[in-house]
Amino acid sequence: MKTAKFKDELKQLGIKELIIKLDALRRDQFSLRLNSSTSHVKDYSQFSKGRKNIARVLQALRLKGVK
Repeated sequence: MKTAKFKDELKQLGIKELIIKLDALRRDQFSLRLNSSTSHVKDYSQFSKGRKNIARVLQALRLKGVK
């Protein structure tokens, strides 16, 4: 997903939806780490993309006033 589109999507979401999105991204990151230790991962850039998306969601939460 393009970053500008992802950022616009995050701005439109409410706090509860952002928390759900954050949980889903963290689960995906965990799943990716688990798969990399047990089998081969085709695209290792997914690790950094996942971390950046998690940071974007956390930033959006901070902007909405959630600690």
